[in-house]
Order: sequence, then C-alpha cells, then structure tokens
Amino acid sequence: MVPNHETVIILDFGGQYTQLIARRVRELGVYSEIVPFNTTVEEIERKHPRGLILSGGPASVYEEGAPRPDPRTLDMGVPVLGICYGAQLLAYFLGGEVKPSSRREYGYAEVETIAESRLLEGVPSPMKAWMSHGDYLSRPPEGFTITAATDAAIGAVESSERNLYGVQFHPEVAHTPYGKDILRNFLTRICQLRCDWSMASFIETTVEDIRRRVGAGRAVCGLSGGVDSSVAAALVARAIGDRQTCIFVDTGLLRKNEFEEVLEAYRDMGLQVVGVAAGERFLTRLAGVADPERKRKIIGNEFIEVFQEEARRLGEVEFLVQGTLYPDVIESVSVKGPSAVIKSHHNVGGLPEKMHLKLIEPLRELFKDEVRRVGRELGLPEEIVSRHPFPGPGLAVRILGEVTADRVVLLQEADKIVIEELRRADLYDKVWQAFAVLLPVSTVGVMGDNRTYENAIAIRAVESLDGMTADWARLDWDALQRMSSRIVSEVRGVNRVVYDISSKPPSTIEWE
Repeated sequence: MVPNHETVIILDFGGQYTQLIARRVRELGVYSEIVPFNTTVEEIERKHPRGLILSGGPASVYEEGAPRPDPRTLDMGVPVLGICYGAQLLAYFLGGEVKPSSRREYGYAEVETIAESRLLEGVPSPMKAWMSHGDYLSRPPEGFTITAATDAAIGAVESSERNLYGVQFHPEVAHTPYGKDILRNFLTRICQLRCDWSMASFIETTVEDIRRRVGAGRAVCGLSGGVDSSVAAALVARAIGDRQTCIFVDTGLLRKNEFEEVLEAYRDMGLQVVGVAAGERFLTRLAGVADPERKRKIIGNEFIEVFQEEARRLGEVEFLVQGTLYPDVIESVSVKGPSAVIKSHHNVGGLPEKMHLKLIEPLRELFKDEVRRVGRELGLPEEIVSRHPFPGPGLAVRILGEVTADRVVLLQEADKIVIEELRRADLYDKVWQAFAVLLPVSTVGVMGDNRTYENAIAIRAVESLDGMTADWARLDWDALQRMSSRIVSEVRGVNRVVYDISSKPPSTIEWE
C-alpha cells in the first residue's frame, strides 16, 4: 500500500463495476484500494482507511453462501458508503428489510431526492441513474432516512449520525451523469479528505520508498519494450540511478525493427540497458511446436535462462524490478478466488522464484491509464508511453501453429502495415490494441491471371480501459481497406485479409 496518502478501502462483493469504483475515487484525487469482502477488520485497519465503500455484487443478501463482511466493519469509526448490494448489506446487518423485486430494475431510472442529504447535496432532482438489481431495500434500518426514491424502489438512505450511507443505483458508471458528484460528496463532505492523490505525488512517494528499500543495493529489470516495464524501470532509475541494470532480450519474436528502435529509445531515456540478441536460440527451441501453451512455456523458460545468464554477468544483485499492475493484483485475490487458468499470463513469470531476488513492483497500485500518466510525468518518450500492449511471448502467440523464421518475417511485415495505417488514419491512440494475426490456413485467390493458394491474415483491433474486458473497434472502413490492400500487395505469401469482430468475453484479445 502507498504510504502518506489518505486511503479509501473498497470491499469487493464480486460486482462487475468494482474496479470502476476504484478508478472514479482515484480520478477524484483519493487513493483507493480494493480488498476481498472477507478481509478481516484488523487487516483493513492496518491500511488506515479514511472511508469504506461496499461494492455491488450479483448475490442476494439473504441467500445461503452470500458474501458478507465481518459486521464489525460498520463500526470502525469511518464513513461507509454501500452501493447496490452494499446498500442492501447495510440494511441486512442493521435491521432493515431487503426483498426480491417482482420487477427487476435494470437500466436508467429517475431518482428524486425526497429529504435533505449530505451525500446528494448539490445534485439535481430528479436525476438519471443506472440501476442493476433484482432485490430491493423495502425498509431501511431504524435511524436511517430515505433520502431518494424511484417509482419502483428506495433510491438512497443515510444515517448521518453513524456516517452510514447507501444508494441503490451505481454512481460509479458513466450512465449516472451526476454519479461523480455523489462520490465527491462522500469523499470531501463526509470523509473530509484533501483529495491530494496525483501522479506527481505518487512518483515522489514511490521514489522515496524505493531508495529506502534498496539502500546501497543493486537491481536488475527485465524490459519488454512496453509501457509497464519501461515506466517501472524509469521510476527505479530515478531512485537509484545506475545501480539498476535493465536487460532487454530480443526473442526474435518482436515487431519489425522493434529491438533496435526500442533499445535506442531506452538509451535516450538514460537507462543503463544491456541488449541481448537471442532470436535464433528461441526459434530453435520452438521448431515443430504448434500448441499455444507449449509455445508460451518454452518462451518463458528460455527467457528465464537468457535473463539469468545476463544477470550473473552483473555480479551481486539483490532486487528484481517488474512492471506488475493493479489489475494483475486484483485478479490474484479475486472475491471468488483465483480465476480459472485460461492461458498462461502474457508476461514472463517465475523470475523471483528462480533467481531468489527481492521483488520491486513500483506500479502494483496503478491501472494502465495511470501508468501512462506516470510515464508522461517522468518525461518518457511518447512512442514508449502510448505503445499498445504487447504479449510477453511476442509474435509467437499471433502465429497460429508452428513458429518459423519465415512465418515471423511474414507476420512482421503485415503487422507493420496495420500499425502504419492506424497512425496514418490517426487511430493508433484511439484504440487499446491493434495487430495482425497469421492464421494456420491457406486460401484460394487470384493474382493477375494466376490461381494462388496462400496465407490468410486476421486484423484485430479492440477498445478497452484495462484489457480485462474489450470490444472490437469499429475502425474506419477506408483504413481497413488500405490495410487489406497493402498487405495483399506488399506481403509475399498472403492473399486474404479478414477482420476480427469478437469481444472479450467471450473471446480473449490475443488469439492464443
């Protein structure tokens, strides 16, 4: 947890919008942290929260096995805001009444303020709000005032004496236009917070913390060319300077010219970087392998071997720097337990266990958009900060089937065209991620007067906030047409281009 900052804790009951609550609170200048609903009061108190938010969730408060926190969390002496399921929990614990609704309320509702409210102060009445619930609060606990209502249900309740507040709707979503004002009221009027959380203050605090932890020691950082590891390395470099050595491994599976271009950018940033050209070594290990999980494991293990060889040459090193982000942390402590393994993580893992180094993860409290803001605050080049996410196994998981040198070159050329045309159309910074995929099929085509039987390329472009969910990007048709035309004309061995219109879920962003 980040020290020296006022903190709001969010108890996660499995709601689809829980991360969004954390983001909104941070946008308002307050550091927020998500913890599972069953976190003990003692653990929460160690974080010194100034406020507590109970998230929404899909369960019913009265059903067997419903997620319920320790009732003592309501008596910690800090303001509490319950949202949807969280509001129903307040009622359940304090003697109110929650019932199944005969008419599920989902979507927009008109919420009217019907009593004076610290939480709703300054908010128009009636206002639009987003509802998503099957149960409803039919009777508030004793001592609570109903402060807002819809045609179908109680909209908000509060006990100003106990600093307990509940809303049936979701103020964190964009569909509730004045939701941010409601959250601001909770943070400033009720919790009386300064709202001093910013990327500049994060950098200052984090750099001080790294200096304290590392002391006179040395660190090694595995760079990938992406924004996460780059920003992590820049933060550590600001703290300990050249006592950090970065290792950038060319697996032979990077984008075209990426190794040379990124290596030069890192050196311009003042980082001490060792570049390792190991492409032939990786391709040899991948020969004849088509299974995506085997490919990932081979690449991960080989990366560890290369990384360890280079690290040993540096002499005594005590710390390993990684660019772990907050969504990774949240997923590992999910309210429902660890997520099912869909595929190995994109980033290479296992280094701490293999190398017995102390871990430094300076970004583990941040979302991706916050990491980009830190990068800009640190003065990193825009080509690094705005770079699209790229999987640790590189193009190997975008080449369906066996990975060969020829297939890598083919995909590099197609991928280069996709990125060039995105930039030409001013679309690169408007999508989360875009790339080409080499499919394991050949298709019939006609070029000139000749019949062809060649490769097919899929183009994938998605819009997302953090990569955990994503929707396919509605790219400009002219841009797609240029991509297709250029790929078929300029990339020898391709005669067909298709566009992927799958969302995550049910699909993943990467094809393997």
